[in-house]
Amino acid sequence: MAMMGGGYGFEAMRSLRRDSSVTSERLAPGTVRRIAGYARPFRWQITAFLALVVVGSVIAVANPLLMKAIIDDGIIPKRTGVVVWLAVAIAALAVVDAGLTLAQRWYSARIGEGLIYNLRTEVFDHVQRMPVAFFMRAQTGALVSRLNSDVIGAQRALTSTLSSVVSNVVSLVMVLGAMLVLSWQITLVALVLVPIFIIPAKWVGRRMSALTREQLQLDAEMSSVMTERFNVAGAMVAKLYGRPADEAVHFGERAGRVRDVGVTVGMYGTVFRVALGLVAALATALVYGLGGMFAVSGAFELGTLVALASLLMRLYGPLTSLSNVHVDVMTALVSFDRVFEVLDLKPMVAERPDARPVPDGPVEIEFDDVRFHYPEASEVSLASLESVARPDTGPSQEVLKGVSFTARPGELVALVGHSGAGKTTTTSLVSRLYDVNEGAVRINGLDVRDATLDSIRDTVGVVMQDAHLFHDTIGANLRYARPEATDEEIWDALRAAQIADLVKGLPEELETVVGDRGYRLSGGEKQRVALARLLLKAPRVVVLDEATAHLDSESEAAVQQALKTALRGRTSLVIAHRLSTIREADTILVIEDGRVVEHGRHEELLRRDGAYAELYRTQFTG
Repeated sequence: MAMMGGGYGFEAMRSLRRDSSVTSERLAPGTVRRIAGYARPFRWQITAFLALVVVGSVIAVANPLLMKAIIDDGIIPKRTGVVVWLAVAIAALAVVDAGLTLAQRWYSARIGEGLIYNLRTEVFDHVQRMPVAFFMRAQTGALVSRLNSDVIGAQRALTSTLSSVVSNVVSLVMVLGAMLVLSWQITLVALVLVPIFIIPAKWVGRRMSALTREQLQLDAEMSSVMTERFNVAGAMVAKLYGRPADEAVHFGERAGRVRDVGVTVGMYGTVFRVALGLVAALATALVYGLGGMFAVSGAFELGTLVALASLLMRLYGPLTSLSNVHVDVMTALVSFDRVFEVLDLKPMVAERPDARPVPDGPVEIEFDDVRFHYPEASEVSLASLESVARPDTGPSQEVLKGVSFTARPGELVALVGHSGAGKTTTTSLVSRLYDVNEGAVRINGLDVRDATLDSIRDTVGVVMQDAHLFHDTIGANLRYARPEATDEEIWDALRAAQIADLVKGLPEELETVVGDRGYRLSGGEKQRVALARLLLKAPRVVVLDEATAHLDSESEAAVQQALKTALRGRTSLVIAHRLSTIREADTILVIEDGRVVEHGRHEELLRRDGAYAELYRTQFTG
């Protein structure tokens, strides 16, 4: 039973360390009602959990009363039988209390982990459905924080915060009631010391809040430095441009500030615990002094004195925790609110209720007077998810200004033009990474906005300029396109992508881990693995966004050979800066400032001596 009294010091300390500025947060209307919705699947577990908490609080008060009885009714009158039975009762309560603790922990874990699972999976699924523009603005660390820190903070609302409030309220009522029954005079005297403890505790709480905020900020800054230096790209830049000694000093300064704040926080915590123990000791001395005189004079019995002193030890912890209960409650509610903030951000690209699959057969792609501008920040992201949030100062500029063309089944259509002309934006509309603002993009006559998202993903395959591979094996990266693919089908795709021999030469072949973002492979090797992934998917439309832009001649030749296989019989949209790679295209579209200014075959466009001929001369004359 003594452990319960000792636990109050930890609970009070945890409450004091919460950031009190959270109480100034404004919650969205209906937050509490939504929280109740998440709690509904666990309502019976929560009811049982709270019942166990109440019983545990009652047992904590019952123990001092049994101690009183064993002294007054057993030891002093020398009634051995009473002593034995009351000792058995105390032992039985200890066993029951241990069982209650285990049961509380089981229910707490079931409720807490269940809620974390539900929230995490819902947020993850929702974020996965957000448009690409969302990920371009949102900071990855902030998103991860919502899935970790905020979800766990929300979970505390239904476990630690709720149980702490109920337990402290019940304990405080029971303790004060028992003390008043035993001796209202000594209870009032003991309560005189409460302000001496509570007022300094509030001051310590405010100071601890400020220190905790600073500590979290410094930890975040230090973590940011480590994240930037420890990923592959950041490590390469640091190796090439960084100065190791300066890097160590820079990190040491940040780590030093974290250390200094940590020492200060630790000292404040120690001061608080010492003060709590000191006030409790002074109150105990006061109770023993005054109560001892009452016992000597016969005003009440010795057991009453012992019970009062024991109950007093259980008084200050709940009082301190409840004095900051609004901080605990608001912290949990704000965590829920931050999770809801993400869930309430609706995806701009969503599947319509009456969506239909893309029609079967060879694919024709039609752009019909397409106009497009990128969405503003308020439409796709949250300021709280951006590392440096800046309000948009004006409407987004139009990127595509009436683009119209048709790619017939099996044709290769090449898009050329200067950087920023709108080529990548055009191809992004085919795979429906964005939706047009005016006009339409159609696949086999069906507007992509009316098509199911799964059928678009199955129909359109994309290889980007910088092929991304997950930190996994080659086989796992390929099966991402088709999970049910057999090893033989994977090897067929690798052979078609001109990289089977290289993979066979690796010690672990398909089980070789490619490393972070595929950095264990060269650029040409990554591109060919990405092409193998595309071939395994077997889409009817292929989109290549400058797939050979940054490759050396040997790698480009291998990739070009793989591309012939990838494009054969498929409708293709190819973005190319190297005009030599698209001479055989069925149609070349020259895009300038969001418009198609020329279209035709290579020789035809050269004879016109227009924009394409100028691009060609610029690239090959030098």
